[in-house]
Amino acid sequence: MTALLLRRLLGAIPTLAAIIAIAFLMTRLAPGGPFDEEQALPAEIRANLEAAYGLDRPLPVQFGRYLAGLARGDFGPSFKFRDFTVTELIRGGLPVSLVLGGSALLVALLVGLPAGAWAALRRDRWPDRAIMAVAAAGIAVPVFVIAPLLVLGFGIRLGWLPVAGWESGRYRDLILPVVALALPVAAQLSRLCRGSLLEVLRAPWIRAARARGLPERRIVLAHALPAALVPVVSYLGPAIAALLSGSLVVETLFGLPGMGRYLVEGALNRDYTLVMGMVIVYAALMITLNLAADLACTWLDPRIRRGAR
Repeated sequence: MTALLLRRLLGAIPTLAAIIAIAFLMTRLAPGGPFDEEQALPAEIRANLEAAYGLDRPLPVQFGRYLAGLARGDFGPSFKFRDFTVTELIRGGLPVSLVLGGSALLVALLVGLPAGAWAALRRDRWPDRAIMAVAAAGIAVPVFVIAPLLVLGFGIRLGWLPVAGWESGRYRDLILPVVALALPVAAQLSRLCRGSLLEVLRAPWIRAARARGLPERRIVLAHALPAALVPVVSYLGPAIAALLSGSLVVETLFGLPGMGRYLVEGALNRDYTLVMGMVIVYAALMITLNLAADLACTWLDPRIRRGAR
């Protein structure tokens, strides 16, 4: 386990460095700039602004200065939110995004895993067909369609829930965004859990456990389900990626002050430092969570644990 952790950590460093370099290059090469307005600025003012932010320097010099700032934990100033640094915007938006993504992941697990297990245990019966039909619909319909439908139904027509905004401590604001994010992931988890559990239930060692007279409940809960969770845990890395990428749309639609909304606004405003800061934090989160999923798979499956030594 320790060897696997060290290998993953050593591989994460160049991965994150490559993401930083590519993101920096892409933001600088994209058309336009942070000081482009509908009404063009005078050349002297524009030159002064670029000099103040170091944008008049060659790209290698800019990149070196940016890396030096990162080493000090400084993501630089925001070009558009001029009263805030990027670090302050991340500090304000990251908790919202983590609460949103974490709540959506919890809901997806609590809904998707029991539904998939129930479908597997009722194979080819009406619960199986109903759950898989709903799961197929959940996978096919994207988040940017689900979210407006939830707003229209539960927010506008019924008036049960708020449709936008965020007030700290008022968790009703998160119900619709969390459901919109969780539904596609729960649908995918249910299909994956069903297929994996069906495969495990056909394994020879499960038949041997039944032949020894073990109760079916114990066979499923103590033997089959832990083995069936290995592919599910492997999927959790991409699932969390889907939640984080989906939050870009959901936070914008619901007006939540999270990192996804800041990333969208930064991209639209060509706010180089804001986009870079959000991309780096997202990349670090993704690398960390995928590492956690790998370690969980190693813990669940002894065969992977032996191969990692």
